Amino acid sequence: MLNRDEILRRTGNGLDIFKHYIPGEWRVGRNFHNPLYEDRKASCNIYFDRRSGTYRMKDFGDDTFSGDCFDILGKIRGLDCNSSGDFIEILKTVNRDLSLGLDENDRSFIVSVSLPGDKPRKQPENSFMPNPIPAPKKSKPHSILQQTFSAKELSFWAQYGITEELLKTYRVVSLKEFRSENGDGKPFVFYSTDAEPLFGYQGKRHVKIYRPLSEIRFLYGGLLPDSYCFGLEQLPARGDSLFITGGEKDVLSLAAKGYYAICFNSETSRIPQNTVKKLSCRFKHVILLYDTDKTGLESSAKHAQQLAGLDVKRLVLPLAGTKTEKDVSDWFRLGNTRENFNRLFLEFLDGLYAETMAILKPCEIDFDCPPAKSEMLVSVNGVPLGTQGNLFGITGGEGTGKSHFAGSLIAGTVRERDDGIDTLGTSVQRNTDNKAVLLYDTEQSDSQLYKNISGILKRGNLEAMPACFKAYCLTGMSRKERLQAIVQSMDKFHYQFGGIQMVVIDGIADLVRCANDEAESVGLIDELYRLAGIYKTCIVCVLHFIPNGMKLRGHLGSELQRKAAAILSIEKDDNPQVSVVKALKVRDGSPLDVPLIQFSWNREREMHACLGEKPREEKEKRKETELAGVARTVFAQKRFHTYAELCGQIQSLLDVRERTAKSYIRFMLDREIILRDSVNESHFVIGRIR
Repeated sequence: MLNRDEILRRTGNGLDIFKHYIPGEWRVGRNFHNPLYEDRKASCNIYFDRRSGTYRMKDFGDDTFSGDCFDILGKIRGLDCNSSGDFIEILKTVNRDLSLGLDENDRSFIVSVSLPGDKPRKQPENSFMPNPIPAPKKSKPHSILQQTFSAKELSFWAQYGITEELLKTYRVVSLKEFRSENGDGKPFVFYSTDAEPLFGYQGKRHVKIYRPLSEIRFLYGGLLPDSYCFGLEQLPARGDSLFITGGEKDVLSLAAKGYYAICFNSETSRIPQNTVKKLSCRFKHVILLYDTDKTGLESSAKHAQQLAGLDVKRLVLPLAGTKTEKDVSDWFRLGNTRENFNRLFLEFLDGLYAETMAILKPCEIDFDCPPAKSEMLVSVNGVPLGTQGNLFGITGGEGTGKSHFAGSLIAGTVRERDDGIDTLGTSVQRNTDNKAVLLYDTEQSDSQLYKNISGILKRGNLEAMPACFKAYCLTGMSRKERLQAIVQSMDKFHYQFGGIQMVVIDGIADLVRCANDEAESVGLIDELYRLAGIYKTCIVCVLHFIPNGMKLRGHLGSELQRKAAAILSIEKDDNPQVSVVKALKVRDGSPLDVPLIQFSWNREREMHACLGEKPREEKEKRKETELAGVARTVFAQKRFHTYAELCGQIQSLLDVRERTAKSYIRFMLDREIILRDSVNESHFVIGRIR
């Protein structure tokens, strides 16, 4: 039976209702800012009124927000508690939103309604006063009987693109019957029929009942947690966008189209800030995507304001807001596709980044309109090489040929055919899906960058610049603007081209004020590594440092070496006409086992050409020389080392795995770079160093 007294009994005398509809971290008896309007002074209070035995709210700033839980809900929803019809609607709203399970078809609740204008009941003398601390929630007794999905039920879900496999993934079941008890402890049962199907969203200690074609659409059994969040367990560790929707069906509709989504118990439910804070570290965007009816629009606007500090955004679908056209499920049911939604989201991003893209537009290199000739300056170019979701570092001194090596890799990425082109000894995967290929240059002039792009197109047998290849000269921007422009344009191009194949940042040291500033260096590399993971791309970081043996100098170099999947160094050979590419770090394996690649300028082809690998003897000689330098460093401060100490020192110094460090120890023993101590064979000492 649905009445005022029964609802108060089930909601801790109204406190649960205040907790559900009044967001924020307020406490009973303490003044707080009213979140329902622009409250500049904390003069709002929720307290226990012993006279009426209920919780009430008093707002000294705006007295229209004073009253019991039903008054406040009526104020939020635009309903009048003094109207019998509106008050009944308020009771129904509480029953549904808090999943109380009261029978709304029992019309006897009308005579039980106590309207706000009525005199409060007097408490009998010596009667027990309700405890202001609400009692803990009790598990709602229930039983369910599952069945296989019928063809008609699957057809219901299919209109939203939701498959049986997806329903299984999200633990959605078809129910033959659901048994529970109403507020008076009387048992009731719902049966599934063709006209009124019955579904269940299963949790660990609860089940939420969904009856899409019935008057009573939602019920629950068991103990529904305060932190109820549907779809949370199905999220990946990292992703680009996460949508917070109004209901479970919307989560499933988005998942069917390949998007990540969650929902809380209802659109008016409080969204835990701690949960959103954790998710915002895993996803580039967290977007509210609620219904377009009055309740959905008001709720999403309120949540967006409350979560603005966590950069939560709000997207409103172009729907009429009617009963059959109000949510993202309806959007897809009406025939819209993933491509339609992508276009809508791209327009949303265009609005967010309009100023940045306007500033960035003059920096874009237009190959058909060459810039004016200007004096050539010293340049350092980058090499895009590595695996998806990782950073790849390129380093070397001035004039070693890094720009031409980088150009060969970009040419291999944007080439139109698989015909053989010279990629200077590397294998490059062709960009068959026409994803974005981005080049940001922070050091060269626009004229020099234009010249380099001409060489890239010539090497790739291209007559025009592909639409997916974007190159920007950022020398005219401040260091802070450069990083912001890179981050936001990457996000835009990710959606515009359906992904990012490769990103080259030519001169990452020009994104910070000082490459030896530890905090700046760590922050920059962490941000680039996060972006590589979100967009599943390889970000090539070019650092103009001359390495010291197998280590990069400076805090920026050390941090890059620690996070990157691989580091290449391009150096001049004994013959200054030849450049040598050698590995400083390879995450899966030993860099000293990677072949030494040679390349030099070919006058006939007017470009650099690969000369093949250096002989094996050269590779062994390089390995011995490099490890001799490592031994000097390790034994400089301590004469003796145990095997475990030596292995740990090599792992720390070179940032390699244990098995690689052990292979280095075996090599140093074979070449007598280190020796076993004659007194204690468990100790090692430095041997002969040529």
